[in-house]
Amino acid sequence: MTFEGWTIFALFWVVFVTSPGPNAVNCIQNGMTYGFAKSLWGVAAILTQASLFLCLSALGITALIAASPAAFLIAKIVGAAFLIWIGVRAWINATRPLVDAPPSSGSIFGRAFAIATINPKSVAGYLAAFSQFVMPDVPIAQQMWVIVPTALTITAASYVTYTALGAGLGRAALGMVANTVLRRVLAVSFLVYGLLLGSTAIPNGGRA
Repeated sequence: MTFEGWTIFALFWVVFVTSPGPNAVNCIQNGMTYGFAKSLWGVAAILTQASLFLCLSALGITALIAASPAAFLIAKIVGAAFLIWIGVRAWINATRPLVDAPPSSGSIFGRAFAIATINPKSVAGYLAAFSQFVMPDVPIAQQMWVIVPTALTITAASYVTYTALGAGLGRAALGMVANTVLRRVLAVSFLVYGLLLGSTAIPNGGRA
């Protein structure tokens, strides 16, 4: 990958991971609820998912998933249901104290990994990266030494920032009303992402 190509890829990845989505909302929510240090397990999960998808993309597996309408449809439906469930649960819990019993690190990791994995933005982004920026005449292994560290560094910086933002909001000692409103805004965000994801799974013939 040339320096010019690397620069374009890096800029693309900055836009890809900083645009608000389910991962960002989850990081903010984690930071608010559990504090910065504990919530870094969520960032670790996103980086794990990113590493996995980078490897799968290099092997062409994500391209195979995108090329299979049935598999992709099932993934979208499951993903939509999961995000909607999180949104409903967050809305119900919005008036409760922020921390009743701190969850395990594994629980934070598992939820963040699930959200990152079912996000269709992930498949689209990784396919775009590998279709547009990987040079076909250069061994893929050589290019991965540049692509992977760049992608993971930018991804980590983005979601650590979102987590810090959430932790800052949590430390701001917001009043009960403001706190509830903010948490319900995050809950609605999950609901919207889930509904949008579900709407894309509806065949054209089934729409009004």
